[in-house]
Amino acid sequence: MPRVPPSALLLLTASALSTDTMFAAAFAPRSAAPSLARNAASRVASTIRMSTAEAESSAEEKKEEKEEAKGPAVEPVPDAYEKLKMDDVVSLCKRRGIIFPSSEIYNGFAGFYDYGPLGSELKRNVKDAWWRNFVQGREDVVGLDSSIIHNPTTWKSSGHLDGFSDPMVDCKETKLRYRADQLFCAPVNLAEDGTNLGYVCVHESTDEQMMKDAKKMAKKVLKEADKKGEKIEPFLFKDLTEVDEDVMTQVPSPGSGKPTLTMPRDFNLMFQTNVGAMSDASSVAYLRPETAQGIFINFKNAQGTSRAKVPFGIAQIGKAFRNEITPRNFIFRSREFEQMEVEYFIPPGGEEVWKPYHEKWLEDSKNFLVSVGLRDDLMGWDVHEGDSLAHYALACTDVTFRFPFGEQELMGIAARGDFDLTQHSEGSGKALDYYCDQAKEKYIPHCIEPSLGVDRLVLALICSAYAEDIVDGEKRSYLKFHPSVAPVKVSVLPLLKNKPALVSVARELFEKLQRRWNVQWDASGAIGRRYRRADEVGTPFCITVDFDTIEKEGKTVTIRDRDTTEQIRLPMDEVIPYLSEKIDGY
Repeated sequence: MPRVPPSALLLLTASALSTDTMFAAAFAPRSAAPSLARNAASRVASTIRMSTAEAESSAEEKKEEKEEAKGPAVEPVPDAYEKLKMDDVVSLCKRRGIIFPSSEIYNGFAGFYDYGPLGSELKRNVKDAWWRNFVQGREDVVGLDSSIIHNPTTWKSSGHLDGFSDPMVDCKETKLRYRADQLFCAPVNLAEDGTNLGYVCVHESTDEQMMKDAKKMAKKVLKEADKKGEKIEPFLFKDLTEVDEDVMTQVPSPGSGKPTLTMPRDFNLMFQTNVGAMSDASSVAYLRPETAQGIFINFKNAQGTSRAKVPFGIAQIGKAFRNEITPRNFIFRSREFEQMEVEYFIPPGGEEVWKPYHEKWLEDSKNFLVSVGLRDDLMGWDVHEGDSLAHYALACTDVTFRFPFGEQELMGIAARGDFDLTQHSEGSGKALDYYCDQAKEKYIPHCIEPSLGVDRLVLALICSAYAEDIVDGEKRSYLKFHPSVAPVKVSVLPLLKNKPALVSVARELFEKLQRRWNVQWDASGAIGRRYRRADEVGTPFCITVDFDTIEKEGKTVTIRDRDTTEQIRLPMDEVIPYLSEKIDGY
């Protein structure tokens, strides 16, 4: 039924009252006529007041509806990320149940972390998104889940047993160990005549932080040499793998502040264990330091059973373990981590064969990272050349990310040639070749390896998602996760928790949404406070069930967008299709 405008309603009411008065006056005694006229006038005036109030109320409702759809004014803080410190990220992760230090009640265990209620959801969403994109979304990639412990000969053939090591230095006084390629030293030379007064030694970090630490140490060196305030030459940093014994005797240890460091030596990163009842040389095995070798040793099994034709890939997500000398930067470098890798097998040949595949994987990898919410402006490329290439690699390019502690490798895409399959074929005595029906020949395929660390990607997503803005004059800090990876997709909020009618409808909607996504129920506190709680953990949508939901036709609810704070009203039967489009993309 169309709504009657207030002005028309006023005219109709006044006309009706006038007609009523005429009939009443015709049949009433003459003495009562003035009284009837006064009553009629009073009723007309009252009607006018009521209609005016209704018109004003209607206008106010329209204004409120318009404001509700628009949402409060949002003013972004563009330099929020530049001010973000790693300590802020660690604190946020612990406070909001994303990541905790492992074994915290026993004072923790360096290099190991536990994912909390929100972190475990975020991590699972990241892995699911990768698997959908690179396995389920392609016809040329199959999946695998290999064991963590392989036959020890695997690591002999792959070269890990003899060559999987990092350069290590020890502090003879504090007994602390450091990775030699993560400590940088520089001479402190007077600008006036180049006289050397000693050395500074700093941890790898951002250029700005390394300069800050070096200047602080240089002041101490100048003071001890009675040259306080003297100008010095610019710092020329070298990592400790590049210095000789004479220089090492002058480089101060980060632990003692004195030149007490040993010369670098190799430290094997594999965790050793024993399999079976005996603990002798015959029972020695290793926790895998990477997932790739499990793919190579299963090449024949996966290719034969899936009837895959080259080019094709084998993908795996799994745990790996490295006994890092100095785990640091939170989950960026830890001793237990998870990898997502594809070994994409291609025909053998020169650059004209492998390069197009390599470039396509570079493009696909970057597109995936952007699709799950990584900020493009924080990413870069690092092309390995010369000595930075592994001895077997034809090419390798890293996708880098600018973390609060500096720009670091996030993902590597390498052209590995036929090194791995050849090594395992020779080590096992089993042929790991492929018969090509078209060429009518056998060959050992080459491979392209896109390798991505789950934990590093999670950390990069948290950093990318961090945002600040001003909403109605108040500062808001929140996580701007892409809906596809957000730990909580929707928060359902009954307007009042003590109104059974509201709670009942809200619970019904909540339970429907639970069948599709991880959703949250929040009925405590003011509605604005509940919005902020959802924003802090990155929930992209809040649904409020209010009195309009249960009293008006259509059973509409309010859906609020986290980023813009804009709100729309939708019928309940349209909520799931709307959210599905926003979260899943279809």
